[in-house]
Amino acid sequence: MNKLQRLLLPVLFTFSITIYGQECVLPLYTGVIPNSINTGAKEKIEVKEIISISNVQNPDISVFLPSKRFATGQAVIICPGGGYWILAYDIEGTDIAKYLNSIGVAAIVLKYRLPTYGNCKVPHKAPLMDAQRAMRIVRKNAQRWNIEPNKIGIMGFSAGGHLASTLGTHFDYGDISAKDSVEQQSCRPDFMILMYPVITFTDPSSHSGSHEALLGKNPDKELLIYYSNELQVKEDTPPAFFELADNDTGVPAENSLLMYKALRAKKIPAELHIISEGGHGFGLGLNNEHIGTWTFNLRQWLKSINVKK
Repeated sequence: MNKLQRLLLPVLFTFSITIYGQECVLPLYTGVIPNSINTGAKEKIEVKEIISISNVQNPDISVFLPSKRFATGQAVIICPGGGYWILAYDIEGTDIAKYLNSIGVAAIVLKYRLPTYGNCKVPHKAPLMDAQRAMRIVRKNAQRWNIEPNKIGIMGFSAGGHLASTLGTHFDYGDISAKDSVEQQSCRPDFMILMYPVITFTDPSSHSGSHEALLGKNPDKELLIYYSNELQVKEDTPPAFFELADNDTGVPAENSLLMYKALRAKKIPAELHIISEGGHGFGLGLNNEHIGTWTFNLRQWLKSINVKK
């Protein structure tokens, strides 16, 4: 072993540890971030009962990989909720990633830009741009991360569920002429996992906080329709799994019911679970065995769709 090899060995070893089995953080963009304004502001992280992130300046993904021996080949990009004002980064992000790893599923936590801090040229476009880019990056790195490129889903909680369902209804199959090889990748998710999601901006059940945060107080009617994802379901919208509580007074169950009905109308497979308790924002539901059964339901559904294509 020469001197250069001896110097590089610790670096290479550390890199392999962060890629295989542990966390690896990657920026979504290199160079200038599209649709961005440099305000000089800094990202804010608060650690209280939960870890919340606000004023995201540099969107990224945190990659969590299961042990290679037990990997199912599936991957899930996770969009934490927070009303498009904050990201509930642990309870609806990293905690979920660790659970998915425990059942052999790769998990990628998306730290996406929020439209409420003045650092985006067109605020409502930023979250979807970041989700699309995250999907392309994961698909580009599928072989490297022991993932099957046609088994990559999107998962979201509350407003993150709105973002997940937006990606599931507003995607493309990549631009093969793009100079950036990442942009050549499809950003269509293969499935959606929608946890007590915000869905509609046109129905009376709309969550006004997310609606206003994303689109402002007096948005154009066309934007309200564009982001009412039950109105955007098409034949190639991916299948979905829903989990929510009947007593959720934050985001009414009608949001999920509207999306479920729209999927059924297009004959797209969907599985809907409504539990009687839990309210809004129950995460893994670790403090209540009844609520926590959703993880078993999800595991069984992921198994049922994990077939060779």
